[in-house]
Parts: sequence; structure tokens; C-alpha cells
Amino acid sequence: MTGRKYPDWVVITTLACGGVVVSLEKTAVVPLLPEYPRIFGLSSDDVSWMVTITLLTAAVATPIVSRLADMYGKRRMLLLAMAMMVAGSLTAAVGGTFAWALVGRGLQGFGGAVIPVGISILRDALPQRKIAAAVSLMSASFGIGSALGLPLAGLIYERLGWRATFWVVGVIAALLIVAVVVFVPESRVRSPGRFDYQGAFLLSGAMTALLLAITKGGVWGWTSDQVLGLLAATAVLLGLWFPLELRKGQPLVDLRTSARRPVLLTNVAAVLVGFSMYANMLITTQQLQLSPETGYGFGFSVLVAGLTMIPSGLAMVAAAPLSARVTNTFGAKTTLVAGCAIMAAGYLCRMVLVHTATGIIIGAVIVSVGTAIAMAAMPTIIMSNVPLTDTAAANGVNTLLRSVGTSTCSAAAATILASITMVAGERVFPALDAFRLIFALAGFAALAATGIACLIPRSTRRESTHPQLHAAPGRHQPPQAGSKQEVMVAGALLAADGRTAVPGGIVTALDEDGEPVDWDRAGDDGRYAVVLPGSGRYLLVATQRQWRPVSGILTVPGGAEVARHDISFSERLVLTGQVRHNRRPVGGALVSLVGPENRNTAAVRADRRGNYELELPRPGTYVLTVVEPDGITTHTRRVLLPAPGTVIDVELGNESPTTGLRI
Repeated sequence: MTGRKYPDWVVITTLACGGVVVSLEKTAVVPLLPEYPRIFGLSSDDVSWMVTITLLTAAVATPIVSRLADMYGKRRMLLLAMAMMVAGSLTAAVGGTFAWALVGRGLQGFGGAVIPVGISILRDALPQRKIAAAVSLMSASFGIGSALGLPLAGLIYERLGWRATFWVVGVIAALLIVAVVVFVPESRVRSPGRFDYQGAFLLSGAMTALLLAITKGGVWGWTSDQVLGLLAATAVLLGLWFPLELRKGQPLVDLRTSARRPVLLTNVAAVLVGFSMYANMLITTQQLQLSPETGYGFGFSVLVAGLTMIPSGLAMVAAAPLSARVTNTFGAKTTLVAGCAIMAAGYLCRMVLVHTATGIIIGAVIVSVGTAIAMAAMPTIIMSNVPLTDTAAANGVNTLLRSVGTSTCSAAAATILASITMVAGERVFPALDAFRLIFALAGFAALAATGIACLIPRSTRRESTHPQLHAAPGRHQPPQAGSKQEVMVAGALLAADGRTAVPGGIVTALDEDGEPVDWDRAGDDGRYAVVLPGSGRYLLVATQRQWRPVSGILTVPGGAEVARHDISFSERLVLTGQVRHNRRPVGGALVSLVGPENRNTAAVRADRRGNYELELPRPGTYVLTVVEPDGITTHTRRVLLPAPGTVIDVELGNESPTTGLRI
């Protein structure tokens, strides 16, 4: 870090306030949706774009800005996202028309990247023992802002008008930009490589089509041409995106890392937690605002109904240190399991406590506590299982998937409320069973997330929030309060000549006790970067399927911040052998290797001594074929390649030759 060092609580407070502002701008328009048709002279369907456009922009911006944060600086991209929020607020407030308000809401969607990028900054900036509490508070800030945004928006609208809701958010965001510039340090942890423009374009298109279909399915009809076309476009774009990302050395989303069991299961849980969380925020105020004519409504005003969400927001603040204590003591997996289970229990209460406002508020508080605990655990699990240079991008994907869950919940709730109705006083209202069904679905989602969380394996690397309590004298010491001693080691994987880059290799760093501390996958240019806890001796192990693994001890001197260390492979792994006939070498024979489904096919001619050498394929079953120099006689056998460095000699006299295809 550079510049003056401010107390950790200042950094934490600044970033947590940024998360609160993001959720404020997302929820500020929700209480006013019934008023916008009158204000702009439009239909309810038209003004619903005020929510939809922000959701779509966030789906596009969050993974892109998060990846750029890992590459070019987390604070820099955080400031960009917040500046777009300010620009959006001013555009909507000054423009004064629906078109300008829509543009402004679109720009505000960039704020979706603030929370994942902010969490990554906390990991880089804070001593390890403080990260859990800070991440918990940052994660809970989304729910806190949502709980405060509902009553605040109603109060501002009643006193100052609809434009003031944008002015207030814009001014607060502008002040926070100044605070970030002054108090938040820039991280030295960077991910080398080039930005994946193709992957960003395809993923943006796929997410836009998917979320547009989800959010508009109830209005356009789930079987309409528009929705079916959007879902088809999603499938096509994802079908192009997945193989592209697997081929890329520096993809927008590292699918190989995302497929690791802890990351994959955590992201699946994120969709379910997002669904379950949003039902609590979306339905509570609607339930309290319904007319008493229904027999279960309370007729609260927008402002009063919003005020009832404040206990939920305060409960999320109180739950943050609790979740941090559980994480530091038992691990983030236990925290996630506990949080999801509490959410499920909360929805059970919500299905029963529907006849009093107090009961509704109690149920909402229980769900909010579980939400805060669960949301605090997910970034920790993600950061403990991805390279430390990719934490912002990985958290951005997790945030995006959580948004898919919230969007799905919104669409499902709207469909249920419109389908299960009752008539009271010649007016049509949602029936009580509709709310109970929504709570049942949300509770089932939380219960499913609990089961998935139980399947998450514990990280083999020390969790990113765990204090280093057992550093022996003479080894790297744990960070002291207010300090961060991490050292980023960057370099390249090189071939035996010391110049040619070796792409796709994996570098793993272990401390002197053999504990993994970080790892990274090299890009197309062979570049890698790992983050070490501090000075001391570390074991670096480099692997690449076409080269024999290498390892070495790296000594990091005290006071170092960035170190350069290239790793050279010495011996290429190949499939070798000799073609013989009656124990005599057969020169000029064609040797081919055909893999399953015609993948990994290779061929080479043996030299005059009958020796051949093929690039070593991945382990599996292959068909080895030899064509004799006459170009007619062939010999075929099935071979199993279970390990690198295999030698297969072929004795042509041991098997029946063929002179053509055998049917």
C-alpha cells in the first residue's frame, strides 16, 4: 500500500457505507413504483423498467468491473463504479423526464460492483484477524441499505418530491468518493494478463437476455415469443461462451477454478440465498400495506411500512460480529450452514406469524439475521479457494449469481401474487395463501442452500480470514495490528531454453509447514502471480501437463513488497518408444495416436532407428496405430496412458498385421 495509513476502522466504515449506498439506490425507487405512472403519465409496465434497467446494467457491469479491478487496481475500479452511480443520480434528477430517469438508473447499475470489489480491498488492506468482521459488515451492508432505503425513500418523496430521491443518493455517493480517495489504499495485488473482450461481450449478452426473460416473463407471458427467444439467445450465447473461456489463458471467468467443488457449490448456494433473501425484503412491506378489508392486511402507509424494516437492518448489523466469530472459530462453511438454516427457520415463522404486525416483524428479523450470516460467509469461502489475485472477479461472479436469485424471486412472487387472489369490498387482492406459498418457496430455497453448504469441502488453504496463530520463530510472522506484510511474487513459466513461455501451468506456494498459502494458473503468456503472507522461506511447485514438475525454495527478504521470480521447466514430458520387427528397428514407420472421440490426435514418423516421440496427451485410453514403410500394412492396439513419461515400444511381429479396414 502507498500513502498515509489510516486506522482500519476508517477503511472498513468507508467501504461498508459504499455498500449501503449501493443498496439504497437499488431500493429507493421501489416504494415509488405505484407513483411513477402518475408522475410520468405512463403505464405500470413501462415504469417497471426503472428497476429492470438497473438490474440489467449491474449484470453486465459487475463481472467486467470486478475483473478489471483485479487487473488494474481495485480502488481505481471502485471509484469508477461510484462515479457512474453519481452520474446516474444527477442524470435522473436533472433530466426530469422518464427517458432521462431510465438512463440514470442504467448508470446506477454500475454500483453492483462496489460490494465485491470492496470486499476484495478489505482482504488486501486489513490484518488477517480483522478481515472476517469487516467482510461480514460489508456483506450485510446490502441488506442494511435495503432496509433503510424503503422508509427513507418514502420520507424524501413526501417532503421533497421524487427527484430528491436521486439527489440524496448522488450527494452521498459523491461524498463517499472523496472518502475513498482519502482513506482507502490501493492494493498492490494485481492479476497479470489481457482483458477478455470476447468473453465479456458474450457473457453480457447472455446475462442480459436471461434476466430480461426472468423479469419480464410475467408481463409478456412465459410462453411468449419474446421470452422464448430470449431464453434461446441465452442458451446460444452461453454455448459459445463456455468453450471460449476454457480456451482462453486469461478468461473473464476462470471456469476451471469456478468448477472446483467449493467455488461451484458456494455459487449454487448464492442463487438460492439470493432467492430466499429477496422474498423477505419484497413481501414484508406489501403484506403490511394491504387493506384491512383482506382480513390479514394492516393498511400501513409507505413510510410506516418502510419503518418496520429498520429492525431487520439493525439485526443485520448486530449479526455481522457474530458471523465473524463463528467464521474465525469454526470456519466459513459452518457460518454458511448456520446462516441458511436460520433463514429456513425464519420462513417457517413467517408462514405462521401472519396475523399481527409484531409477528411479521419478528419473522422478518429472523430471516434478516440468517441472511447477514450467510452472505458474510460466501465471500470468505470464495476467497479461500481462488487465487488471491482473482478475488474481485470471483466475488463479482458470486454477486451476479445472487442477483439471478433475487430476479427469479421477484418474478416468482409477482406471478404468485397475481394468480392466487381474493375479492374484498369489490376489489381484488392477493390471498393470504399467496404469501404463505412465497414464504414456503423461500424457506425451501434456504433449506436447499443449507444442504448444499454441508457438501462444501473445507479449504486446504488457510481461510483468508483466519489469523496466522502458529508462526514459529524465524519464520514469516503474522501481521501486526494495522499492518499488512503480504508480498506479491510475479513471474513467468518458461521452457528449458529460458525464453519460451509455457502457458496453462499452475504454481502453488506453500509455507515451511507445508500449508498452501496461494496458487495461480498461468495465462497464455506464461505469466503468474501469487501472494505470500510475508517474508520468509516458501516452497513453489510448478506443474504443466507437458512438462515434468519442478519445485524450489524461494526466500523473501524482510521489507519486500513485490518480487520477481521466473520458473523454468527442464524436461518435457513426451510419449516415446521404438518400432521394431523381429527385434530390428523399423525406420520411417508412421505412428499415430487417436484419443476418445477423435480428440488429442497426433502422428509422427519414426526415425531411421525406429524411435518416435509424441506430445504426451492427457491420461486416458487411446488407439496406437503403426503404418509400416510400405504404406499398406498397419498394426493397431489399445493403450492406457495412466501417467506422464510413458514409454511404449512396438514389436510388429507380436500381432497380426492388416492391409486395409477390417469390418
